[in-house]
Amino acid sequence: MHGLDRPVWESLSTYHGRLAEGDDRARRFVRDVNVFASSRDDDPEALAALADLVRPGESVYLLQAPRIAIPAALTALREAKGVQMIAPLGTPFEPPQHDMLPLADADAPEMLALAKLTEPGPFLPRTHLMGSFLGIRIAGRLAAMAGERMRFPGHTEVSGVCTHPDFRGRGLARRLSAAVAHRIQARGEQAFLHAWKSNHAAIALYGSLGFVLRTEVNVAELRRDSSP
Repeated sequence: MHGLDRPVWESLSTYHGRLAEGDDRARRFVRDVNVFASSRDDDPEALAALADLVRPGESVYLLQAPRIAIPAALTALREAKGVQMIAPLGTPFEPPQHDMLPLADADAPEMLALAKLTEPGPFLPRTHLMGSFLGIRIAGRLAAMAGERMRFPGHTEVSGVCTHPDFRGRGLARRLSAAVAHRIQARGEQAFLHAWKSNHAAIALYGSLGFVLRTEVNVAELRRDSSP
């Protein structure tokens, strides 16, 4: 199985080990960084270890190409299909431009507010620590951003792409996505990303940048009951 088939596990087991909790059977991101978790495989011991990482009344998200096996102690609140797209090495992405600024800890509150408004995917107070982010400010306001999420040897995910409603229609998301992908390729890594299968506009946008469909992925929100 390719690492891209279980990108959450690969990320938590390598580059993001410092932001993880769990062991070699199952891991999750610490709670203020992200909501994703993954078992190593579908072995009963690994699935039980995954369930043990979820507190009563809490949910985690799984994202992978194989069918999602649900641990007995958890319940699927929702399941959906997504797509995984990848940029062939050498795709000619435009590099960052002069109006794109690196975002850091001082920008975290604005990043979180923009993500809550636009919902590009799970984004928590310390999600920005998962990788580098670029933003565009207009009249001092954070108008748009894009950055990195899952990362493991040879691959980094483009994520957190969003634009404030006041500044849509200017191509900001497209430019920032290309700039982030350019930086990933400059490190000798391959850029990939995810989108909901039903989000045809996003899929078309990323396709126009040079990303191609690799596979469908399964996404599930799993919850542990809060009752005794």
